[in-house]
Amino acid sequence: MLILGVFWSSSQHHQSFHTNLLSTSPAYAQRLPSTDVWQQVYKQLPDLPKENQYISKQTGKVAESNTLVSRMISYHVYVKGRTPNYRLDWKLTLADYLDANEVMYESSYPGNDTLRKNPLAGDRAAIRRLTRQQRNALVQALVNTFSQN
Repeated sequence: MLILGVFWSSSQHHQSFHTNLLSTSPAYAQRLPSTDVWQQVYKQLPDLPKENQYISKQTGKVAESNTLVSRMISYHVYVKGRTPNYRLDWKLTLADYLDANEVMYESSYPGNDTLRKNPLAGDRAAIRRLTRQQRNALVQALVNTFSQN
């Protein structure tokens, strides 16, 4: 038997909480490799759009290292708490981008606080333009990269 979550409710205090037992723990998040992970994905898929034309709020210059893949990784691991080494989890994240799974909020999307323009709409459009084969290759490249580390 696999328990995916626990829901507890106390009518006495009218409090409830939900715990996802498969979420990424802070210890796991600290073990994630440095920011070069996105670069490894682009080495495997050089034709994948970078979507790195956005301007940094801090410097006023193009934030070239703030890419589609770097934001996707941040969204996947830190916003959604999904593990980075399983294909199914990455497929769920792609489904989020394609409006086929969970709602994505601009306020919590990576880049919202650091870029002048929120990149969510552009990132979703870039993912929609990919073919199914390209999306599958992206998932495999992400899994390969995180499985090596």
